[in-house]
Amino acid sequence: MIDIDLSILNKLLEQTKPHWGGMSPQHMVEHLSAAVKMSNGKIVFTECMNPPEKHPILKRFLMSNRPMPKDFVNTVVGKGLKPLINNSLKEAKQELIKELSNFEKYFNENPKALPLNPTFGPLNFEEWKVFHNKHFTHHFTQFGLL
Repeated sequence: MIDIDLSILNKLLEQTKPHWGGMSPQHMVEHLSAAVKMSNGKIVFTECMNPPEKHPILKRFLMSNRPMPKDFVNTVVGKGLKPLINNSLKEAKQELIKELSNFEKYFNENPKALPLNPTFGPLNFEEWKVFHNKHFTHHFTQFGLL
């Protein structure tokens, strides 16, 4: 599983304001769930926004200690907020926990899988764990949880 203590999510409330960006707390949690679904086979991308020759350079960044930049706009996600999927922040948090469990299960059943990350290209289990840790840290910092 990822290295971040998910009990931190208990501090995230509907009224929590981000330090940057326009996401609501529920948007952020649903955004993290969507990223986890990319790594557990539920959302499949066939194209990466970066060409294959850039993947090694991008993976060096991914595997480094450098944080994700604030206000980064992933061209796959786009600038606008997506419609909310869950009925509440509580449901969104429950979905995120479930999808993380599905992530572990997916790679236990498919240990050689390389789901496509829309920014970094194909990632194995260890690379996806690093991505999720970096991504969760980025958004938890955005909302003052870390």
